Amino acid sequence: MAEPNTSSPLFGKKIMWIEDDKFLSDLIAKRLSSENATLIHAADGESAVSLVDKSLPDIIILDILLPGMNGFEVLEKIRKNDRTKNIPVIILSNLGQKSDIEKGRELGAKKFLIKATVTLDEIVDELKRALA
Repeated sequence: MAEPNTSSPLFGKKIMWIEDDKFLSDLIAKRLSSENATLIHAADGESAVSLVDKSLPDIIILDILLPGMNGFEVLEKIRKNDRTKNIPVIILSNLGQKSDIEKGRELGAKKFLIKATVTLDEIVDELKRALA
């Protein structure tokens, strides 16, 4: 069995990703597990909000288009909760309109990444930067 990668800045960090696309979700999980982070996943907005409060992750990757409550609503709820309001959130979405990006920033997202234009390595680099 391989030795855990303890040199990664993400080693032992609790990373939550909120994504309903199973294929993308599996890719993210596989890539983040190579960084030896603790992984928490939610596939919809409602379960995400309670899971964030329960698990208090170090950082969150958030999709906007989710079943039920959308990512903007999730972000609003996270920011209104004293326990979770300071957790950095990176939005990872197919939505790339200027208005969506601005709305994400206004709601307190640290970064807005567009799925079609970023690689998994770039997502990991953004996580490392946000946690540095």
